Amino acid sequence: MNELIASRWSPRAFDETAVVTPDEMRVLLEAARWAPSHGNSQPARFVVGYRGDDSYKRIFDTLRTGNQNWAGRASVLLLGAVITSDERGELPNTEYGLGLAVENLVLQAVEAGLITHQMGGFYKEHVREAFEMPEDVRPIVVVAIGRPGRVEDLPKDLQDRERRERVRRPLTETVFTGRWGQSAF
Repeated sequence: MNELIASRWSPRAFDETAVVTPDEMRVLLEAARWAPSHGNSQPARFVVGYRGDDSYKRIFDTLRTGNQNWAGRASVLLLGAVITSDERGELPNTEYGLGLAVENLVLQAVEAGLITHQMGGFYKEHVREAFEMPEDVRPIVVVAIGRPGRVEDLPKDLQDRERRERVRRPLTETVFTGRWGQSAF
């Protein structure tokens, strides 16, 4: 397996003094732009906020409290959304397209020595209002982006989570053949 994939994880310990530059973000967003999508519909849309600017504050303010406890240390908060229609009409599989784009972005971040943490814990309606999103745009995810920080700077409960071993279900539980539940491995 590719080392980029094996080393990707979702830490919460960000260096609150580190900077991710617009040039670095451009590379990450280019990686996202080249992701596959259903019918080449390219439904992924992003709002980028750099620590200290208004977009960052507006994204941060929509996060649930548990995420606010650590995400404010990230250099960038990136809102991922989908457009649900274009000139062809309603678009299928838009969330799948955004997921592929975000995974490209995340793996490019790993390559660049950055860390990311994807969050669903935010108030989507607040985001819609904060950025005056049209009806055909749906916010899906917020991604914190930055450089590694000190685990000791996190609240105690998050320090323990940060130090836990990464575990994935074995293929015997997730890949089937012949009939549902019959392992392919």
